[in-house]
Amino acid sequence: MTTTLPIPALLPTYAPYPFPLVRGEGDRVFDDQGQAWWDFYGGHCVCATGHSHPKVVKAISDQAASLLFYSAAAALPIRDQAATQITAFAGMDSVFFCNSGAEANENALKVALLLTGRKQLAAFQGGWHGRTLLALSVTDDPKITEPFADQLVPTLRLPFGDLVALASADFSGVAGVILEPIQSMAGIKTASKAWFQALRAKCDASGTLLIFDEIQTGMGRLGTPFAAQFYGVRPDLTTSAKGLASGVPMGALLMTAAVAAKLKGGDLGSTFGGGPLACAALLATVEVIESDGLMAHATAAAARLRKELAGSVVTEVLGEGLLLGLRSAHAVALKKHLLAQNLLVGGSGDPQVLRLMPPLNVSTEALQALITAIHAFQPERS
Repeated sequence: MTTTLPIPALLPTYAPYPFPLVRGEGDRVFDDQGQAWWDFYGGHCVCATGHSHPKVVKAISDQAASLLFYSAAAALPIRDQAATQITAFAGMDSVFFCNSGAEANENALKVALLLTGRKQLAAFQGGWHGRTLLALSVTDDPKITEPFADQLVPTLRLPFGDLVALASADFSGVAGVILEPIQSMAGIKTASKAWFQALRAKCDASGTLLIFDEIQTGMGRLGTPFAAQFYGVRPDLTTSAKGLASGVPMGALLMTAAVAAKLKGGDLGSTFGGGPLACAALLATVEVIESDGLMAHATAAAARLRKELAGSVVTEVLGEGLLLGLRSAHAVALKKHLLAQNLLVGGSGDPQVLRLMPPLNVSTEALQALITAIHAFQPERS
């Protein structure tokens, strides 16, 4: 006789923390026993302004009380305000609002294929862009891409940051090339400004659209509004999500005027994209980032961590701003140690790199707690 295990109502996806979370405040979250945890994971790089920032909460509450939702069938002043705000913040000209990072990337790639008429995409080794079909085509993660191999668009895959490989690549049939300016899941991998400039020049020469996947690098996290400003290169299309609305699901496909002018009504669409609740959260998010000086704080916090983690089990601090990687031969044991010290950090595809993606307003107390805990770690006792 065989027994059938009960199927949970909520389909399991990721392995959760060994405790439930019921509340958040600033850079801390709290479990159902009232225990506080310093959050250096940020809900996977989402909580840009911290947990339940009062200005964001008020904006959401006020908007919910006046108009909770209406689709793009109606013009909404708050949607127009959000579009004006985010395009100015990102240094782009036009925006299509959607609901997630994968949806933003899917539409960016679709635009590249549509406008160029080409059939091939390009991406980079270690890149991670989402689970929808076009996004899977450019994602370098065989465990999720191989089951759909027959449905994926042909993609030229190049080594990230390699000037020689870039120079020899043939982009003549490539509709669009997509990249994370800092490869997060791959272990916080970076490239030089010279490489970004060479990539921009190659796209210009070949008629290939350059797409920056700024789902994690955007919204002030690198100490600039987006990585495009940090590296001094303007892409044709930029995607944003995660920190865009401080935790309210929202995605955005930002584009230059040259791209927007070639799109016509009906080429893109989304029922929930640019809903008033998400737009209110976006406006409050940008206001907090700018008025509270969070971009400068991200830069200063990164500098402090680099300085004060010297001589610890962390042999290198990777990344920029508050998208950082801690390299250690003892990363797995270190992550367990930090959890035991009530510090939440993320892992990565590199088993020797832990990721830090805290709120941009992470406190000096949280930074000190992390620094103290790392210096106290004893690998031989773990």
